[in-house]
Amino acid sequence: MKISFHGAARTVTGSKHLVTLDNGETFLLDCGLFQGMGRDTDGLNADFGFDPKSVNYVILSHAHIDHSGLIPKLVKDGFRGNIYCTPATKALTEVLLEDSAMIQRDDAKYGNKRRAKQGLPPIDPLYDMDDVNLAIPMLVPIEYNKPTQITPSVELLYTDAGHIIGSAAVSLKIKEKEEVKTLTFSGDIGRYRDMILRSPAEFPAADFIIIESTYGDKLHDLIHTTPDDLLKHIEETCVGRKGNLIIPAFSVGRTQEILYELNQLSIEKRLPHIPIYVDSPLSIEATEVLKSYPKYFNKKIQKLLEIDEDPFDFEGLRYIKSVEESKALNEDLHPKVIISASGMADAGRVKHHIKNNISNPKNTVLIVGYCEPHSLGGRLMNGQKEVKIYSEFYEVKCHVASIRSMSAHGDYEDLMQFLACQVPHLVKQIYVVHGEAEVQDKFAERLMKKGFKEVIVPQMHEEFIMQ
Repeated sequence: MKISFHGAARTVTGSKHLVTLDNGETFLLDCGLFQGMGRDTDGLNADFGFDPKSVNYVILSHAHIDHSGLIPKLVKDGFRGNIYCTPATKALTEVLLEDSAMIQRDDAKYGNKRRAKQGLPPIDPLYDMDDVNLAIPMLVPIEYNKPTQITPSVELLYTDAGHIIGSAAVSLKIKEKEEVKTLTFSGDIGRYRDMILRSPAEFPAADFIIIESTYGDKLHDLIHTTPDDLLKHIEETCVGRKGNLIIPAFSVGRTQEILYELNQLSIEKRLPHIPIYVDSPLSIEATEVLKSYPKYFNKKIQKLLEIDEDPFDFEGLRYIKSVEESKALNEDLHPKVIISASGMADAGRVKHHIKNNISNPKNTVLIVGYCEPHSLGGRLMNGQKEVKIYSEFYEVKCHVASIRSMSAHGDYEDLMQFLACQVPHLVKQIYVVHGEAEVQDKFAERLMKKGFKEVIVPQMHEEFIMQ
């Protein structure tokens, strides 16, 4: 059995891990889009590093685009197998891929205007809605904790990873000749004190483990509470300076967490009478999907539902759907909060809102999650005084702030707790993926000190024998 790593290797996004069995059966763990990689992004997304036609099936850990976003291109390039996922992941993936296709279309359209001015030939989008429509029927839902024989060689078990609705760790029993090997892929691991979701579940003993490391060198701040932090930025920006608070937030997970915390402030009568806009049609759809799976909520939310039928809605919240309404927000001079995608501020409507608000010292851009360093959000967090947005440079005069307590990724204590169900010296190999290179190295050191005997940090397209 071999494994090769074609994404999230020495970087965070683009999760793609190809497993080839001795009998020739080949499957892909995730098929994610690279995001926020600067000039390298397009090239990384254009070339898989393997032949899509050779892949028999895909096993998807969760719906986030850096784990699912290249599925339509995989199909476009010849893949025709099943794509296994949890039911909630299926529902989210459908809306996320449709949104991604529109972004690919719009990015190509905008890029071709520039290319035409330079006398260059037009480029095609990475994929389009036709490719998405081919991919969606391939999604095959499998419930948590239900061992499923997907081929004569492979049994699949999903356990809750607590990252977003439907997110799962993938545990596989793989039969080769007379030997059974066990492989677990963590996907993205959530937090054990998540404000909405259940904690990550234990998973069966594994010979081989692939584990994410996004926050593998950090501890989340548990001293300050998120509602108080949000309130502070609203009061300072919207009430004090009469400016706009722009919050780039991922449509799935982070937006719903912010709405839940704002609802808590509203219940406590502490939320100022400032209009709060969610400017993302995708966030609206994702919130409805989230509400349709209340059984995945933690006990605290289950209790809240007894007195509040919608913990993601409150007075003063308004949803923006049309492009015209979105543009009108930038013409409105009244103080407001705008929550919009994408979380890294590298695409979507939030990029326009930042462009229109970045040069006014009254305003604040509030980062509430992980941003790849090359992304617009990452460059703002790193303190750049001038940033390029849509081919033009803008001086950063607005305030830039962050709330580090908000993350759907576990910190290194959460990651170690996730692994606590394993006996370290019995794990043959553990592969560290999905993290910045320096973070991966630090987390690998921590794993070795914990007793894992062979810890590997793979390079892009590197292949290993699992035996």
